[in-house]
Amino acid sequence: MQTIYTFLRQIAQHNDRDFFHAHQPEYKAARKAFEDITQELILRISQFDSSVAYQSPKNCIFRFARDIRFSNDKSPYKRHFGTFICSHGRKSYRGGYYLHLEPGNTMVAGGSWCPPAPLLKHIRETIVEDIDHFRDIVEEPRFKELFPVVGEEPVKTMPKGFPKDFAYPEYLKPRLYTIYHPLPDDFLDHPVAMDQLEDLFRTMFPFNHFLNDIFNDYE
Repeated sequence: MQTIYTFLRQIAQHNDRDFFHAHQPEYKAARKAFEDITQELILRISQFDSSVAYQSPKNCIFRFARDIRFSNDKSPYKRHFGTFICSHGRKSYRGGYYLHLEPGNTMVAGGSWCPPAPLLKHIRETIVEDIDHFRDIVEEPRFKELFPVVGEEPVKTMPKGFPKDFAYPEYLKPRLYTIYHPLPDDFLDHPVAMDQLEDLFRTMFPFNHFLNDIFNDYE
């Protein structure tokens, strides 16, 4: 997997179109290695989450080119490879399984990123209604060990319309219902790396399943 990290370190230092086009063979080799990882993960995840069984790397891997229209950073390319394995593809709000390879910031993540306001409200309402089930998932010892933080970008006060005396406000305040686990850059060099990724994604499955049941009801 050094093919991937070597290229990513190079593009981080020389993030311009001339360098990228001059190093197409290195990019294609790194991209192919990442596609192979994604394909194996699809096969492994589909053993416990059949909803992703018919996905392909093409539907899961994010574009390497950056959208710079509204960014102060005009670097044309990303400094990482990312794949989101989800029943509805990489652009879905549904819960899924994310692998992020970036020197110094490698990780896995899961859950729902930036759900629209009506869906976010529905997620919070369902948590209130089914708090015992939600707690069984996110407070299960193995889950809590791997994913100690549930949600990102919390609001400062209880969301409007929800009881201020709710016993678990930390579960209603996130605007992103995500979880993540950092990994060392060399983890893919180990022969059991794919087994470790499978274990991480298998552990997050109940969390994704809880969210996706909400999506099913919402749709």
